[in-house]
Amino acid sequence: MPRAPRTATAGGQEAPEPGANTSAPRPTPGRLGRRRVRTGNRWNTPRLVRALTALCLVALLSFAAATASVLAGARDGIDAIGHRTAPQAVRAADLYFALSDMDAQAANLLLIGADTDFAALRKQTLDTYEQRRNQAGTDLQRAAEASAADPSGQRAVQSVLSELGRYEALVARAQLLEDQAHAPAGKPAPEALETYRQATDLLRQKLLPAADEVTAGNAATVDRTYAAQRGDLAAGWWWLLATGLLALAALAALQRTLTVRFRRLVNPPLAAATLLTALSLTSALILTTGAGHHLVLAKSNAYDSVIAISRARAVAYDFNADESRYLTDPAHAAAHEQAFLDKTQAVARLDGATLSTYNARLAAAADAHRADHAVVRFDGFLGTELRNITFAGEREAAERVLTAFQQYQLDDRMIRDLRNQGRLKEAVTFNTGTSPGQSNADFELLSTALGDVLAVNQRALDRAVTDADDALGAGAAAVGGLAVTTVLALTVLGVRPRLREYR
Repeated sequence: MPRAPRTATAGGQEAPEPGANTSAPRPTPGRLGRRRVRTGNRWNTPRLVRALTALCLVALLSFAAATASVLAGARDGIDAIGHRTAPQAVRAADLYFALSDMDAQAANLLLIGADTDFAALRKQTLDTYEQRRNQAGTDLQRAAEASAADPSGQRAVQSVLSELGRYEALVARAQLLEDQAHAPAGKPAPEALETYRQATDLLRQKLLPAADEVTAGNAATVDRTYAAQRGDLAAGWWWLLATGLLALAALAALQRTLTVRFRRLVNPPLAAATLLTALSLTSALILTTGAGHHLVLAKSNAYDSVIAISRARAVAYDFNADESRYLTDPAHAAAHEQAFLDKTQAVARLDGATLSTYNARLAAAADAHRADHAVVRFDGFLGTELRNITFAGEREAAERVLTAFQQYQLDDRMIRDLRNQGRLKEAVTFNTGTSPGQSNADFELLSTALGDVLAVNQRALDRAVTDADDALGAGAAAVGGLAVTTVLALTVLGVRPRLREYR
């Protein structure tokens, strides 16, 4: 007749079948309640439980290592961009700006000469020159500290350092010769003009290219770091998902094995470990996605605009100096005019435009852009910025840059027209004047608008880096370490009582 099914006791032992011989030798007291292990079965219960436990521990440690590696890499990448390479690139662009404005002020000093009508302007120009000279020195010191581990950057900084003293000496000599000659406005003494030519040639051929090399080198480092970090985050997200799911699958397999072999509905420590692992996986994926967002925000949205506007401002001060050079040095007026156009094109490039056609083409492009902000028909630094509007207040500031840039270009043509009409002193007055409607006043509006755009993006860059630091900092690491320790402890706690039954 068929055998009656066995029943399990409360302790998990199987009850004897009805009619079975119960007079078999009783187990010794020391072995009471312990399970017997069939040594002939390779995957008996204790071996299977130990193997699955080991798999769980390995999977959990792999998930923890992957999480630590991905998030630490993201933190280091954002830190490198936000705290080192991006500030270095901005400082290098600021050095270019300081050097350019130094030369613009030197040209203005030579331009206004000893004319008493410009006495107040002369003092203001001298003060600005000294301010920019000190600023260049500070920028150089910081650039030297920042490029300590970069041989090419160090060479570029040393080149600027070695030549800056020569440049300053030449400018000082040009001013002395000008003072001694008591030259009228717009007609510098030949010796002073020749000395200034040597100074400005030194600036253009050595100082500015070296400063630009530092800027470009740091910008290239930011681009490489960003590309590598985005790739690492994309791959890391999938590694986290794979190792996290493996850990969850191993915990689920162990839970099922204990349920089937020991006839228990659920193992509370393992259930808690599984839930905590699922929460850890979700948190790690959210942190990785958030790190990617912070990285894009910091680099693509903020830094790209910061560096474009920083370089635009530096170039703007350089073409402002070209305007004064044009008036100061008639023998080289054509070269200075071409240099002005080249730098104008660097800010807002319109292919094929000449100085005589540039303003009309810029006006058409600006009108099209104002009708539809998605339309940007010029390139250059300003084109880069107008295609990368992201933050509150940024568009308004960038539109002010475009308007001020247009007005400054109109002022430049007025200066050239006055000079060509033989009205040199009027051209000098209009060029150096700071009253509303004069060229330097309009240039100040352009500089202020550029500074406003720069400030908006710099704040956004700083905020993105700070948010990333907060999300991926010591607090996150401490919580992650505690979670890993807890899951490992719960896993061991869940299987240990069951394995003890087989001792």
